[in-house]
Amino acid sequence: MTAAHAPTIGVDFGTTNTVVSMTHGDDHARLTRFVIDNRELFAFRSALSFHSVQGERIVEAGPWAIEAYLEEPLETRFIQSFKTFAASAAFTETRILDKRYQFEDLLAAFLLRLREHAGAQMADLPPRIIVGRPVTFAGSSPNEALALTRYEAAFQRLGFTDIRYAYEPVGAAFFFARQLKQDATVLVADFGGGTSDFSLVRFQRAADGTLRSTPLSRSGVGLAGDAFDYRIIDQLVSPELGKGSEYRSFSNKLPIPQRYYAAFARWDQLALLRASKDMRDIRALERTAVEPDKIAALIEVLDGNHGYALYRSVSALKEALSSQHEATFRFEAGSVRIEKQVQRTDFEGWIAPELAAIEGAVAEALDRAGLSECGVDRVFLTGGSSFVPAVRDIFLRRFGASKIESGGEFESIASGLALIGRESDLDLWTMRAG
Repeated sequence: MTAAHAPTIGVDFGTTNTVVSMTHGDDHARLTRFVIDNRELFAFRSALSFHSVQGERIVEAGPWAIEAYLEEPLETRFIQSFKTFAASAAFTETRILDKRYQFEDLLAAFLLRLREHAGAQMADLPPRIIVGRPVTFAGSSPNEALALTRYEAAFQRLGFTDIRYAYEPVGAAFFFARQLKQDATVLVADFGGGTSDFSLVRFQRAADGTLRSTPLSRSGVGLAGDAFDYRIIDQLVSPELGKGSEYRSFSNKLPIPQRYYAAFARWDQLALLRASKDMRDIRALERTAVEPDKIAALIEVLDGNHGYALYRSVSALKEALSSQHEATFRFEAGSVRIEKQVQRTDFEGWIAPELAAIEGAVAEALDRAGLSECGVDRVFLTGGSSFVPAVRDIFLRRFGASKIESGGEFESIASGLALIGRESDLDLWTMRAG
């Protein structure tokens, strides 16, 4: 069976959501759907929960993991955004319910539960899978080879024998290309939770009507929506939890260590902090803190496992500021109450370093392709952070409103990855681990 007719599954394992799509020998990629509480969804939250019932370890994933956490937050280990340490050599393992989990163990547990919840849709999987990967993995010193090795180990546990990897924005480009009526050079900008990725692809219609494509360049930066979240927390929440305050040491006053608040930069690290040795030090600080109420609030947020409630509050503010010039940030968890008015201009000031890095990556993609803005016919924006006005403004300024389109914020990458599996020359578009 040729590549064009072989069934292929495409998986967009995202920092925030995971989406699965499959082709069945035709031009259509069909999304895998999940039903929970009489709701149908295809964006499966990239989250895991672990808890014990009468000595039995219960592992859940996606919205079921969120439900388990909300039912028993103090007894449940809840982990989200764990993709962000895929390429981190510093992360070797974490201990959950007295069992060690490496990254590939977490990913495999997540994928196996996703498959089970998909039911008959994923009962008979084809041997070939195209897995999305960011252009630049998240983290300060990402190890790309390590990340792909970890991916490989996890996907092999599902039985796949032909595992290939494609850049996420290239997958989005294939999704977008279906609507092209004429030849075009397309810049795809994909904004995830952990990375912002860019790809330039040339699409041409052959005489027989088939669409041919040529990759021109790619670039990326290991930050996106989660980095925006951290800026909000750093400005609005961390000061109320003791950041910037002091504690007494004999006759001296010393600053509260900043590393306790650095964990808020990544949702996965926040979950790990609760079980780290730093918690013992944080509890001790409450006795010597100049503002003990703030340290008590920090302890309550961590002990109460309120990371998900904080995530929802931050997400609500970002969504509101995408359509309003002013919005209210509200976070309520246990006895902790934080409410503040936020101007969109303030938020844009907080994320200015990330905006500059994103614009720099766009310029890099153009330079590598030897193109100016005039050489780009269409710009396709996808991913949650593409709704942030300051992000869209980058592309409006450089390319003009007439070239910009958006859509398929959750489905574009997975569907495009599955369509890549139909290409006759897979090696042009995909890679293997190692």
